[in-house]
Amino acid sequence: MQVVAVGVGEVTCPQGQVSKGWHGPYPTSSRTAAPLIVARFTKSQCRPCPVRTRCTTTADSARTVGFPSRELRDLQLRVRTEQQTPDWKVRYAVRSGVEGTINEFAHGHGMRHCRYRGQPKAHLQHVLTAIAVNIERLSGLTSAGEPPSPRPPTAFQTFLDQRGTPRSKSWRTLGS
Repeated sequence: MQVVAVGVGEVTCPQGQVSKGWHGPYPTSSRTAAPLIVARFTKSQCRPCPVRTRCTTTADSARTVGFPSRELRDLQLRVRTEQQTPDWKVRYAVRSGVEGTINEFAHGHGMRHCRYRGQPKAHLQHVLTAIAVNIERLSGLTSAGEPPSPRPPTAFQTFLDQRGTPRSKSWRTLGS
């Protein structure tokens, strides 16, 4: 069920029924999720509805709708709008490169768990691993100091090229 309208203290469903209660915000089962406001419909509203089976599968045949508070919703909308700007995409391209390096350390070099006890030894492990990664990256450079040639195209990129479909510009190349 898609909610058609949210007013102050009420929610209207696509079939025109108005919720009978508005409660919350309630904490969610996740410690990291934001609290939700819950609107409830009654059994007498939901049971005779012709689209009830597509809307709810609860045992008592009544629907509840949870949604974030207005402040959180406004914040989400503002952030999502900001994420469409070229400036944000350039900043995020830098972050994605850093995240790739962190992923390499975590998955490629086992850095989620230290091999040694104590902060000084753990720090030493991190420094030595970073040196090893840098040496590995430097060994991949050509004699002129240029980066290695790009990776071969993926199967999907080859598929697009064979059909003459233009590849969309990657968000990773926006800053370059």
